[in-house]
Amino acid sequence: MELQKINVKFFAVEKEPVPLTAFIDIFHSWIQASDGIYHDVADYSHMESGPGIVLVAHDANLHIDETGGRRGLLYDQKVPMPGTNQEKLCAVLRAALENCWRLEEEPAVREKLKFAGDEVLISVNDRLLVPNTSESFQLLKPDVEAVAGRLFNRTSFALSYKEDSRRRFSIAVRTFEPFDLDKLIANLGGKAKNG
Repeated sequence: MELQKINVKFFAVEKEPVPLTAFIDIFHSWIQASDGIYHDVADYSHMESGPGIVLVAHDANLHIDETGGRRGLLYDQKVPMPGTNQEKLCAVLRAALENCWRLEEEPAVREKLKFAGDEVLISVNDRLLVPNTSESFQLLKPDVEAVAGRLFNRTSFALSYKEDSRRRFSIAVRTFEPFDLDKLIANLGGKAKNG
């Protein structure tokens, strides 16, 4: 089973409530600074527990997502990627973490918003390729475990999965030790901002 259309979500920890609409201006500033990488911002703030605010790009969209009543940064990889499933998972996780880190540094939310480094939700946005079945889970579990071991530097972690044909295939990965974004990025072979 070759993975494509991988989504990952890192969950927000807010020291102060940040209005969802505050991310519209932030994402517009990213468009202006991006040299054409980003194209548009979509506002779904009117939807309860929905996709939130979306920064649209050709390769991947970024969401300040509130699905399930939990705010987080959702990185939605849209175009096909080369490599093994593990390489693709690492690349998408690293890109999501780098965007979390960038968002934490935004002046409008700098002391108000952080992203937890102990939990990530990995989903596949292709129900035909990866149906939400226990067979899909068993096929993808070794790759997800290998990547989670790398992400959390071989610290113990747990996977949780719920079979539900009405929903996209998703695996939640949780460790029991705190990790900051720098460490997670470094564990995946990226350059830490303080390193």
